[in-house]
Amino acid sequence: MTTLPQTFVDWFASKGWTIHPHQQDMLDAADAPSLLLIAPTGGGKTLAGFLPTLIDLHHTPRDGLHTLYVSPLKALAADIRRNLTTPVTEMGLPIRVEDRTGDTSYTQKRRQRADPPHILLTTPESLALLTSYEDAPRIFKGLRRVIVDEIHALAESKRGDQLMLALARLQTLEPGLKRIGLSATVEDPQAIADQLAHHPDPTLIINADPGPEPDIRMLTTEELPPWAGGGAKYAIPAVLDQVRQHKTTLIFHNTRAQAEIFFHNLWLANEDDLPIGIHHGSLAREQRERVEAAMVRGDLRAIVCTGSLDLGIDWGDVDLVIQIGAPKNVKRLVQRIGRANHRYNAPSKALLVPANRFEVVECVAALEAVKDHDLDGDPKGPGPRDVLCQHVLLTACAGPFDADQLYAEVITAGAYRTLTRPQFDACLDFCATGGYALRAYDKWQRLKQTGGTWHLRDPRASRNIRMNMGTIMDTDTLKVRLKHRGGGKPLGEVEEGFAATLTAGDTFLIGGQIVRYEGLNQMTVEVTRRPSDKPRIATFMGTKFATSTQLSHRILRMFQQPSWPELPQHTADWLALQRQVSKLPEPDRLLIESFPFEGRCQTVVYGFAGRNAMQTLGLLLTQRMEERGLDPLGFVTTDYALLIWGLEPLDDPEPLFEARNLREGLETWLKGNAVMKRTFKQSATIAGLIERNTPQSRKTGRQATFSSDILYDTLQKYDPDHLLLDITREEATRGLVDFGRIEEMAARIQGRIDHLHLDRVTPLAAPLFLEAGRVPVKGAGQERLLEEHADRLMAASGLDGLAPEPERPKWRVPW
Repeated sequence: MTTLPQTFVDWFASKGWTIHPHQQDMLDAADAPSLLLIAPTGGGKTLAGFLPTLIDLHHTPRDGLHTLYVSPLKALAADIRRNLTTPVTEMGLPIRVEDRTGDTSYTQKRRQRADPPHILLTTPESLALLTSYEDAPRIFKGLRRVIVDEIHALAESKRGDQLMLALARLQTLEPGLKRIGLSATVEDPQAIADQLAHHPDPTLIINADPGPEPDIRMLTTEELPPWAGGGAKYAIPAVLDQVRQHKTTLIFHNTRAQAEIFFHNLWLANEDDLPIGIHHGSLAREQRERVEAAMVRGDLRAIVCTGSLDLGIDWGDVDLVIQIGAPKNVKRLVQRIGRANHRYNAPSKALLVPANRFEVVECVAALEAVKDHDLDGDPKGPGPRDVLCQHVLLTACAGPFDADQLYAEVITAGAYRTLTRPQFDACLDFCATGGYALRAYDKWQRLKQTGGTWHLRDPRASRNIRMNMGTIMDTDTLKVRLKHRGGGKPLGEVEEGFAATLTAGDTFLIGGQIVRYEGLNQMTVEVTRRPSDKPRIATFMGTKFATSTQLSHRILRMFQQPSWPELPQHTADWLALQRQVSKLPEPDRLLIESFPFEGRCQTVVYGFAGRNAMQTLGLLLTQRMEERGLDPLGFVTTDYALLIWGLEPLDDPEPLFEARNLREGLETWLKGNAVMKRTFKQSATIAGLIERNTPQSRKTGRQATFSSDILYDTLQKYDPDHLLLDITREEATRGLVDFGRIEEMAARIQGRIDHLHLDRVTPLAAPLFLEAGRVPVKGAGQERLLEEHADRLMAASGLDGLAPEPERPKWRVPW
């Protein structure tokens, strides 16, 4: 067992602490090539990760970079720096701790490259940039440890793939490098361990005592949840009452727009003038920092927020978390719960607030999943090749490289260990020439091979490559400022598409304020305050969560119970009525209901595949229905169901759901769909084909879209097998349209379909008629309606009996 130096023992004692067992385990295993610590929130994970570093530097003071800490958030890196400064200062350790993120000044970044601190706290993007410099071998010389915090949050995105490729590069520079991953919420520890590992070395997993079960339940309200909608306005009196009873409450929402609406309504009802703030990613940095500082001081009683406060920042006296709307994902819910009572062995306290009647069922299912420790998550696919292309270009920025050595390095990174050599060579060829259809253009001739090594054709290209690196594809946004001579106060950002819809005098919400649009000035939205007007809402894209596969399956299993004592009586009665007049969906069967309503033939498909997949299913099914002459007119979706309305009844749904037909329909639909162009734009930007930033300026979203659309159409016509088109097809199927969930549904039901013909709307279908976001189908059905409408007009005016005047021949006069 590794013993703590006396200096550390005395410091622990001065705090009234003793070392936790998992912290001791991390010390004892400090020489392992790779470690993954899973410990509850408030369990001292960060200190466990840093203890070996602090002790090593205490025993052997040295210059240069010793430990690299990587976090998904800039704010988290800054928070860790503040927390690390305390033990370093109080024990008098000869250690310099600094952070390096997008907020770090240019002067400090240059100094850090010349004289690295002992501990550098950074993000995946800043680390990738550091590895791209010619002096990277000197910067990282002697690096002993890399700590990846909140690794679960990175492992699920391309940022995690980017990070693991950067770690593979560091391991080449420093073969003895040790890797440490820290997380509180991991559904599959072995899968995360495999991603963290430097293959073939394994990762040792250390599980801490999970501590007491969280105190989590559904909020009781006097008013019943509505049948549809996502705002949960009905619960505001009960939420305010909870805020009064606690020191600091975090009120989480799934989207930024929902957070803005709820904050506005909460503030209107806040008759006690309780100090309440709002925090999300579209707000100005200055405003976010003011809210964060007020939270640390304990000045705020509540903060309405989104995923921007999901991760492990210690925000002081937070003693209650409220989740507005169904959490959609159990792992995310557990992460958010952990923000309350951020102390070891102190139970977290949380309340769930369903936004509508169906979300009551989903919230109860989520509560049971938390109790059962049943976290959700989908298996990680192979490493994305657009990220690999970017990594190849960044490697070239650092100097000449050998292709064989780089390939050997890449396949040591978790998600890329199954990458074949032909796949790698295709990425290398794309980076070098742009591919077959583009190799004639100098713009994309970026790499050249000389004497067996690859290097940049023009060393000056490294500047543009670095300016355009990264995997976070920001929604195209415009800054919002209060109108003032010389530049007013920044408020945040709104989407470019939303700004294009505004005319002078329009009002919208941002940062909890109602503002009036005055005009666009040099790509900045200028506004004035208008507290009395009813606002529109800025259409923040943010992240639109879909209910996870595991949570959907749990809901379907709940439906099979004979009764539901765990549900509120009003919801249990609703499900019982559905069972009486129709039936409830089953896990291994597909329920389809057909009934007439408002003169239309209605069809409801209870697929439980998540919102993105159900939206895609709606597009595919209406396309097939159009081909069969059923004249669909439109559809609307939720996470659990799809409602289609049309002019002709659906008699036999089975051919529509045959897996091969669905796949063929998807490929046909994708070829001419905007989804493909949107996905191509994202992948082409990550891979380096499209540059958003230049030394002179940043392209607007419209300019970038115009450029990518031209490239997409060109490649489709002249090089349909181009690498980026192949990547785009993979990404579109896996991401935006979530076709994998549809295939999972088809495999689950295996053709077992219950098609019920009913004479009225069913209880479970009724809320679908209240959903927003209806999608019209422009086809034969719309034309038929127009013809019928014209006939009715003619009949009402007495013109239906008159034959149209024949067209007179157009004679040509010969003279």
